[in-house]
Amino acid sequence: MEKKYDYLIVGSGLYGAVTAYELTKKGLSCLVIDKRKTIGGNVYTENIDGINVHKYGAHIFHTSDKKIWDYIGQFAEFNNFINSPVARFHDELYNLPFNMNTFSKLWGITTPEEAAAKIREQIDKEGIVGEPSNLEEQALRLVGRDVYEKLVKEYTEKQWGRSCKELPAFIIKRLPVRFTFDNNYFNDRYQGIPIGGYTAIIEKMLDGIDIMLNTDYFNMKREYEAKAGIEGGYESTDYGCGIADKVVYTGMIDRFFDYSLGELEYRSLRFETEKLPTENFQGVAVVNYTSHEVDFTRIIEHKHFEFGKQPSTIITREYPKTWEAGDEPYYPINNELNNRLYAEYKKLANEIPNVFFGGRLGQYKYFDMDKVIAQALEDIAYM
Repeated sequence: MEKKYDYLIVGSGLYGAVTAYELTKKGLSCLVIDKRKTIGGNVYTENIDGINVHKYGAHIFHTSDKKIWDYIGQFAEFNNFINSPVARFHDELYNLPFNMNTFSKLWGITTPEEAAAKIREQIDKEGIVGEPSNLEEQALRLVGRDVYEKLVKEYTEKQWGRSCKELPAFIIKRLPVRFTFDNNYFNDRYQGIPIGGYTAIIEKMLDGIDIMLNTDYFNMKREYEAKAGIEGGYESTDYGCGIADKVVYTGMIDRFFDYSLGELEYRSLRFETEKLPTENFQGVAVVNYTSHEVDFTRIIEHKHFEFGKQPSTIITREYPKTWEAGDEPYYPINNELNNRLYAEYKKLANEIPNVFFGGRLGQYKYFDMDKVIAQALEDIAYM
């Protein structure tokens, strides 16, 4: 490429798109590349028969930060969708998060006082003393045996691919328990789905910015180094591949360094999407399947995010799986061992002044969408 850019931005998800938008506003030139054939990263939505399908899992925007709500509002109008998922344990249906509707269905109680007493009775019966040593003990201490067995245990084991007794307690430092009849999953002040889907937001952010899709950063780097006669590897100094002075990298941080310190762990997902000749399949956008009876963790019915009235519907079953080379990494596994390894990679990253690492994979941290945007806006000051 003959054109020279100020920044090469690797990844067109929210972090990359916000960064490109803000740097461009400052008069800096950016090239955004993405290994996928679409922009938007995991928030990409595809319009199929008038339904905006969340191709990489359900994304509900929520925040208590008015500045972030106003910021994202520049690019889309949001509807008034409220996330009120349902949990299915075999043939039993329960409201989430855990609230009076849940407890009434479980135990036939009618008052908050009865519900609190029932949970306290079950917690006391477990007799757990001292600091919980694993996720199971943590959950039992928070919500008792009934809620744990039906709504936490098997769902969590499917999600993380291991027994709750083998999972660290901090994964569920707290479980939301409400003694009100409130099915709103989030406590945040602002919540909704962008009318027209998330892809339209990314398109507006990247409007006028050069984009290359189906482009793998590491292939680009290898090809550049071969042509320039530069010895390859992450220690090569021209991370911009000869086309940019600086790089914003939103991929896997351990991949960037050729796994030189070892591999970080991730959880991946597999999606099965199906069009059904019915107007309404499950009556809600998200149903969590909390038993081992099925391998998937949830079914998403996309039309309900935007109150669709189409004659048919589209659903997606979501299957968690262990990440392997070639899979998409969706969730960092932030246990003590991985966090220590990430800290070592972060030291390497800090030694490279012209590369900035961002997003869920670049910073090896689970971010909600509002937190991704906030982090990108904060990081801009150091770029």
